Amino acid sequence: MPKVSGPARLPVADPARRMRLFATGLLLAMAICFVLLRRFEGPHPAWGYAIAFVEAAMVGGLADWFAVTALFRRPLGLPIPHTAIIPENKDRIAETMASFLRANFLTPQVVARRIGGFNFASAAGGFLLAPTEGSEGRLRGGAASLFADMLEALDPERLGRQVRAGLWQQLMKLDVSPLMGRMLDAMIADGKHLPIIEAVIRKIGNVLEDNEPLVREMISERSGRLMRWTGIDETIANKVLDGLYKLLAEMMVMPDHPLRLKIEEGLEQLARDLVEKPKMRARVEALKNELLENPAVADWWQGMWERIRLGLIAAARDPETALSGHLGSALAELGAALRDDPALQVQINRFARRTLVGTVSRYGDEIVRLVSETVKRWDAQTVTDRVEGAVGRDLQFIRINGTLVGGTFGLAIHAVDGWL
Repeated sequence: MPKVSGPARLPVADPARRMRLFATGLLLAMAICFVLLRRFEGPHPAWGYAIAFVEAAMVGGLADWFAVTALFRRPLGLPIPHTAIIPENKDRIAETMASFLRANFLTPQVVARRIGGFNFASAAGGFLLAPTEGSEGRLRGGAASLFADMLEALDPERLGRQVRAGLWQQLMKLDVSPLMGRMLDAMIADGKHLPIIEAVIRKIGNVLEDNEPLVREMISERSGRLMRWTGIDETIANKVLDGLYKLLAEMMVMPDHPLRLKIEEGLEQLARDLVEKPKMRARVEALKNELLENPAVADWWQGMWERIRLGLIAAARDPETALSGHLGSALAELGAALRDDPALQVQINRFARRTLVGTVSRYGDEIVRLVSETVKRWDAQTVTDRVEGAVGRDLQFIRINGTLVGGTFGLAIHAVDGWL
C-alpha cells in the first residue's frame, strides 16, 4: 500500500519549544561550566565538588537527550541501532493501539458498564431546549448554520445531478403500476376519489361556460341554411347547453347518477388493471421510462433543485426562520418530553444502550481496523510530530531532570569518594 501523508502536521506548541530550548541551554551551560572549571581549577576542595556536579550533569543530560531523541528520530542523523523507534515501528504501534482500543473500550461489557448510568433521553432533551446566544437554540444556531455551509460549499450543479441520478435510479427500479393501482383502490375504498370526480365535473362546467360562444357557433355551422334563417339553430344550441348543464348538475348532486357510477366503475377497473394486467403494467412502465429519459424533465429538475437549495440556505441563514415554525415547536415539545417524562426516558435509554452495545458488537472490529489502517497510512514524520506534540513539555522535563539528577548523583558520589 502506498504511503500517504496524514492530516496536516501540528506545529510544536510554544511552551514545548521553550522547554526544549531551556533543556538544551541547561545542557550547554553545564558543558561551559565544566570547561571553565577545569580551566581555572584551584586547590580548594569546593572545586572538586563543582566539577563533579557539572561533569555528571553533562553526562546525565546527554544520556537523556539521546534517549528522548532516539524515540522520534536518529540522533545527529547517525544510523545507530534501536533509534527512531516510533517511525520505524509505526505499523506495529498502530496494531497495538487498535488491539488496546478493542480490548479495553470496544467490548460490549465495557460499553454497557460505562453507559449504564447515563441518561441519554434527558441529555438529548436538555440539548434541544438549552439556549445559547440570544434566543437561538443550539440546533438553530449550530445545525442550521452547518447545514447552510455544507450546501454552499458543494457544487450545486454536480450535487443536483447526483441527487437526480439517485432519484432516477430508484424510480427506474420502482414498478409504479401496481403502486398506482393499490393507491387508487385505497382512495376508492375510503371515498377519497369523490372530491376528485366532483372537481372534474365542476371544471367541465366552467370550461363549457367559458366556451359557450364556440359551442353555439359549432351548432350553427352544422345546421342547415333554413334552420339558421328561421333561428332554430339558436334554439337547438340553447337546448344542448341547457341539457349539458343539467347533466353536470345532476352528476354533481346525485351520488347514484348512472354516468357517475360508470366513472367510478371505470376507476375500479383501472385500479385492477394496473395491478393485474401485464399489458397495462408494461404501458405504464414504458411511459415512466420515457418521462424519466426526457431531457426536459432533467432541465426541470435542475432548476427545481437550485430553487430548493437556495431556499434551504436562506431559511438556514435566517435566525428568525431556521428550524422555527412547526418544526421548531415540535423539537421543543420533543425536548420537554425527553427531559421530563420518566417513562419515556426509560424506553429511550434502554433503546440507546441496546443500540450502542449492538453497534459495538457488530462493528467493533471495523472501527478498530479503521483506526489501525488510518495510522498506517500516515507517513512516519506525521506520526512522529503527532506523538511528540501530544507528549509536549514532559519530554523536555525528562532532559532537565536528567541533567539535574545526574549532577546531584555526581556530587554525592564525589562526596562519598572523599570520605572513604
